[in-house]
Formats: sequence, C-alpha cells, structure tokens
Amino acid sequence: MEIRSRLVGDFNIHNILAAVAVGVALEIPPSSIQRGIANVQGIPGRMESIENNRGIHIFVDFAHTPDALTRVLRFLNREARGRIITLFGCGGDRDRGKRPLMGQVAAKYSDLIVLTSDNPRSEDPLAILADIEKGLEGCAYSKVDSNQVLTSVTKKLYTVVADRREAIRVALSWSQPGDVLLLAGKGHESYQIIGNERIPFDDRQEVRRALTETKSSS
Repeated sequence: MEIRSRLVGDFNIHNILAAVAVGVALEIPPSSIQRGIANVQGIPGRMESIENNRGIHIFVDFAHTPDALTRVLRFLNREARGRIITLFGCGGDRDRGKRPLMGQVAAKYSDLIVLTSDNPRSEDPLAILADIEKGLEGCAYSKVDSNQVLTSVTKKLYTVVADRREAIRVALSWSQPGDVLLLAGKGHESYQIIGNERIPFDDRQEVRRALTETKSSS
C-alpha cells in the first residue's frame, strides 16, 4: 500500500504507520486509508510550516523536552540544505534539570540559536536562560549581541533575547533564503504565562507579523 501525506517529521511517520495498522486491523479498504491520511492537513503546532516569500523554511513545533527537540532537529538536519536556526526557551517553575540538556541538544543540531522565554511564570526569565546557557558551555558556540548583523556566518553563534516577540524578529533577521528556522516550545499555545498573567501570544501569529516587519540580513 502506497501512502502519501503532507505531514512532516519522524513522529508523524510513526503516527501514520499506527493509523494504517489500525485501519488494516479494522478491515477498512486500503483506498479509504490512503485517502484519509492524504486528507490530513496537519496538527496545529506540530511541525507546522509557515509560508513566506523569503525562501526561509519556518516551522513552529511544540517540542519542549530534550527528547522532543532532538527528534525534530534530527529530522530537520536530514532535510535541510541551509543553516538550522533554533529559537526556544524553557518553562518557569518546572524541571530545571532539563534546561542545560535542552541547550546541549540545540547546540548539537543547530548553527544559530536564539534563547528566549517560554512561559517563565514566577521565575526571572534571565535566570532560566542562564540555566539553558550552561548546556552550551564547551560546545564551540560564541555569544553575540542580538543586534549584530550576521552575513555568511560559518561559526556557531547564539544570542539571548528574553522578550519572545523580539526574539522572533531577531531570528528572522538572521535567516537567509534556504535556511531552516525552528520556533520550538510553544507550538499550538496561544498565550505566554508571565508571573500570574496569561498574556495572549501565538508563535504562528507573531512570526507572520514579523515577516511583514523585518528584513533578512542577507
């Protein structure tokens, strides 16, 4: 049985195989299984592609654990022709132990990294980002100012921008045609938790807005 799908990512391959197995077990006609899978548009916030006219491959994904980020970045590394630019953070009042691990994963599979906030809650966003930075130590990465214009970059670089809205704009300004930009951690979420407030914020809306407001550094 030949299966065609618009979904990308290793986890979607596993989900599709599971769906096919269930369909076969239930004796659903193969043509119906094929048609059903082909018609799936995608899961919001799971390797969701953001269309643009800059030639940048932009994806929004919910990956917020070391394992999930590893799987997404491994897939992107296999498929990418340009640089991998990863934007992510870690939640506040949650497992601090995973923060440097997330940094290590991003460093292993990315060319450029933008560290930013992801639901800091009651914690100081900069303290969370400092924990993530520990994972970049010894990974041959250099820290740069977010205002630095990057052209023809061959070194591994990262920056820290606590304001996620501004961080998205920085990541876009660093992106050139053919690059892959991954906005990880929030996925389908439509809010940012800062202190006790739940503030409207959606990576997909923010990056679309930023695309109309920023220019590439190329």
